[in-house]
Amino acid sequence: MPNSNVDASAHFNDPIAVCAYVNKTRRLVPGWADLQKMAALLAAERAPEQASMLVVGAGGGVELKAFAEMYSQWRFVGVDPSKPMLELAEAALGPQIACVRLHHGYVDTAPAGPFDAATCLLTMHFVAIDERRATLREIERRLKPGAPFVMAHMSFPQAPGERELWPSRYVAFAIFSGVDPEDARNAASAIGTRLPLLGPDEEDAMLVEAGFAGTRLFYAGLAFRGWVTYA
Repeated sequence: MPNSNVDASAHFNDPIAVCAYVNKTRRLVPGWADLQKMAALLAAERAPEQASMLVVGAGGGVELKAFAEMYSQWRFVGVDPSKPMLELAEAALGPQIACVRLHHGYVDTAPAGPFDAATCLLTMHFVAIDERRATLREIERRLKPGAPFVMAHMSFPQAPGERELWPSRYVAFAIFSGVDPEDARNAASAIGTRLPLLGPDEEDAMLVEAGFAGTRLFYAGLAFRGWVTYA
């Protein structure tokens, strides 16, 4: 089981890790760029033309930039506990920072909204289970009734055998994408010992517990899954 005493997100305050974040992530996550586009499209299905969106785990600015390019009339609040990652987001956004407010902290200290949509991409697998429950509840509280929430992160079956199989596929994909084999294997080892992972069924149940409804899987990329659900 993961070690709950280890802060799996601590490296996001490491300047070297922050600088390498974008290039590393695009090599580790199948369909990484299209994931941003899909998230925006799913949010747009129910969001108004001049939507306000809450982006949880916005450090780096990848999804903020993609969303702003696709929907120029949207306005965003980006939340992240890592100051270096928020600085990276600000640099990445350039002039598009005008439509974004960056909030240093956690979602429970973010503006109350209500927002027309929310996203949380490639973040929740770093969040301890009890904190994840609280985070989902806080996101749901900040959404208008029926507003979409798009979430994607590492999640795969946790039964014996499966728990070993999916990280091995993660390693194979990373190596094929140009990641150093030793680095890929070290990352997979850390997944098993440091990340508080859940299986897809447990993810569905946690969303229901937080008050969401109508959850549907929209993305599956080896060890990663993505869902759209509604407040």
